[in-house]
Amino acid sequence: MRKLMKSVTEECPNITRIYTIGKSYTGLKLYVMEISDNPGKHELGEPEFRYVAGMHGNEALGRELVLNLMQYLCKEYKKGNQRVVRLVTETRIHLLPSMNPDGYEVAYEKGSELAGWAEGRYSFEGIDLNHNFPDLNNIMWDTQEKAADKSKVPNHYIPIPEYYTQEDATVAPETRAVISWMQDIPFVLGANLHGGELVVTYPYDCTRDWAPQEDTPTADNAFFRWLASVYVSTNLVMANPDRRICHYEDFQQHNNIINGGAWHTVPGSILRLSCDKFPHVSELPSEWENNKESLLVYMEQVHRGVKGVIRDKAKRGIADAVIRVEDHDHDIRSAADGDYWRLLNPGEYRIAVWAVGYFPSIRRCHVGMEPRPTICDFTLTKTPIQRLKEIRAKGGKVPQDLQLRLRALRLRKLRASTKAINQRRRGQSS
Repeated sequence: MRKLMKSVTEECPNITRIYTIGKSYTGLKLYVMEISDNPGKHELGEPEFRYVAGMHGNEALGRELVLNLMQYLCKEYKKGNQRVVRLVTETRIHLLPSMNPDGYEVAYEKGSELAGWAEGRYSFEGIDLNHNFPDLNNIMWDTQEKAADKSKVPNHYIPIPEYYTQEDATVAPETRAVISWMQDIPFVLGANLHGGELVVTYPYDCTRDWAPQEDTPTADNAFFRWLASVYVSTNLVMANPDRRICHYEDFQQHNNIINGGAWHTVPGSILRLSCDKFPHVSELPSEWENNKESLLVYMEQVHRGVKGVIRDKAKRGIADAVIRVEDHDHDIRSAADGDYWRLLNPGEYRIAVWAVGYFPSIRRCHVGMEPRPTICDFTLTKTPIQRLKEIRAKGGKVPQDLQLRLRALRLRKLRASTKAINQRRRGQSS
């Protein structure tokens, strides 16, 4: 895998970069390939996209598809394929082919003859990484139930629980690495590639109170169903009405998409791309053809909806501004440079933006049928109190928003405990 990734960067050095986000329990690096016309830098207004594969080490197809995707984007960019050139120049793409390299090493010993359902599925510590992320949905729902005014409860940027930051928490180093990665980069869209079934699940994947099966839609249910349908309708196997059932559930009755909570409760949306967890090497070319168009068209959806930059009167970007779409009970925040992206289906939307120390602003934005975003920029005016505070201020960058302060504090604690764990582990191995 490392050799292949290196060969891609050597062939396309101007649009690729390899970096690591952490290490597995045994010390194997978690490599990410970045593909962009300006690798290593977030460009204002350019959305960030990610594919994660190999969360279960024995589900190898996702890993192989992501590696194929790297090669394809490189070669087609060099050929001048306009679709790929546009994707690379307008999107910052991050590809993590193996989130669970320790598990993959176990599964690789058996290869396509893998018989045990669990061989290589778990991390070296025996943790199912797919169940290892915090359930932020139920934290939000519980808070809403206890609140006198539910509208005052934040519906986004929920801080990770305090216990996740402890050194003795059952949080795998691989999970810690991905959480930290997701906090560092303002990802707009992504997908988790799995195997063992042919179905695309969409959020929420957790049910309220962890009920076994219950349709649990998000505020963006229509858009998530669109995303799932886009992948399925362009997948050569899933779109085939005569395909065989993988195991015992016939997902064709649901058009091969299903709300995650209505199937089984697991945090995180999933693309399940093959009946086999570890296909034989001879099957990989056909599996690539089955999924190639789906992988590309799914990435292109990151350019739907609205995007823009939140600035002050001096044209400076405003970070952490809140963007609210009327009748959509899920807000988002602007990134460090003030840019934002809000995925939406075609329609007319009333969008409100505000930030601490600024008067709010409201405007209407139209999203058309074309697969490109509508530009909706906002300019906010500082309140008199904010201007007075800035005159009196003596520095400091602690966010004034209490939710952001808690979120930043928990992230610092998580990273500190991860560092302590790694130092202790190195001491034990030396």
